Amino acid sequence: MRGRPDLCVIGAGAGGLAVAAAASQLGASVVLIERGEMGGDCLNTGCVPSKSLLAASRHAHLWRRSGAFGVFYEPPRIDFAAVADGVEGVIAALAPNDSQQRFEALGVRVLRAEARFTSPGSLSAGGKEIRARRFVVATGSSPSIPPIPGLVRAPHLTNETIFRLRAAPEHLIVIGGGPVGIELAQAHRRLGSRVSVIDIGPFLPRDDPELAALLNERLVAEGIDLRPHTRIAGVEAAGSGIAVSLEGGERIWGSHLLVAAGRRPSLEALDLAKAGIASGPSGITVDRRLLTTNRRAFAIGDAAGGPQFTHIALYHAGIVIKNALFHIPAKVDYRALPWVTYTDPELAHVGLTEREAREQGFDLRVLRSPFAENDRAQCERAAEGLVKIVAEKGGRILGASILGQAAGELIQPFALAISQKIKLSALAQLILPYPTLGEAAKRAAMSFFTPRLFSATTRRLVRLLSRLP
Repeated sequence: MRGRPDLCVIGAGAGGLAVAAAASQLGASVVLIERGEMGGDCLNTGCVPSKSLLAASRHAHLWRRSGAFGVFYEPPRIDFAAVADGVEGVIAALAPNDSQQRFEALGVRVLRAEARFTSPGSLSAGGKEIRARRFVVATGSSPSIPPIPGLVRAPHLTNETIFRLRAAPEHLIVIGGGPVGIELAQAHRRLGSRVSVIDIGPFLPRDDPELAALLNERLVAEGIDLRPHTRIAGVEAAGSGIAVSLEGGERIWGSHLLVAAGRRPSLEALDLAKAGIASGPSGITVDRRLLTTNRRAFAIGDAAGGPQFTHIALYHAGIVIKNALFHIPAKVDYRALPWVTYTDPELAHVGLTEREAREQGFDLRVLRSPFAENDRAQCERAAEGLVKIVAEKGGRILGASILGQAAGELIQPFALAISQKIKLSALAQLILPYPTLGEAAKRAAMSFFTPRLFSATTRRLVRLLSRLP
């Protein structure tokens, strides 16, 4: 290619697209390379289709809980093919935002080809050699297949293929109890499938164990067969379905098998060694500025080996823009990193869990506010849930976990509080509209001051002040 572009971005997922769009609009020359679908995993096989399927499953579930309102429905007739068509419709509605046409209109040169480094300062793609001032590796990740005997040969689904189904699985077996496995398990259960979930460890291991256990109870109550701390001895095809053998001799038969056992960075085709870019099983080696061992190359998102969330890829994009275009030494800071498991109820978290804070030696106050004590939650018949805040003795917020309706929205003030070092006193003094779910968070913050406010010392002070004229 003629000239030397300011940036060459490899990968048109969320992070790569954000870098390319921002850099081009700031006046930089940009080449964007994508070997697959524009939009990457998030749009095509990840966040968007999974949340669309979950939305459909919530509608299917409404009739089961409507009796609490005195409203009664017949069980729904679920047209799974129409559900799948609806998911595709959402993807199609969002696709223009990530399309090649849009980015070319922004001035980005888009190449639909596989990229491979040829030197620290160049790569080839689609028969063209590209020499850029800076490179950004944003190639994302792909499903990891655990080394279970027989699994590679047995028919199985991943997040890249499960959304192509046009008929509901009779019995879906899920390997993996992380957010992806748990979300898709609940969605398919509510859409009519039997579901079993198996994991070698605990379910949702990154989350607060207290709240994760409450969510697990809800999933079991909905009829999902949860099997944590369970080892799989082997997997094999069984007639038109699949058989999973557990250690101890038990066999589980299913119609479909979903593997949701984590993800691995997609780096194999890049020939990183020729670029002088170090990497390992978890991803490319980067510093806090997201620079690789090749000081002309950055890595972002799943490729950088950090937390695997779309919002992290977008956050990384901002760090790279500051460093690459403005020479501002911006660095990543995950202290206020939030995440959400989009089950019903949702499970959200930011900062440290109680266990992590204790392991780090903090003098803690743990505050709780059940949704059952929130008026809006009771009105909505959504009283299952809990707000849990982990704070220092002085009132600094270290972390928060929320299980309940709209937990992904309710966690956001805590992300701001941790990021900006806002203390519990500020949250406790907020004036919130009534009745709202947000009052549960305020109630938890206020409980920090309850022992001191209603202490014997305060009562003596009140009695003393009452004598004043």
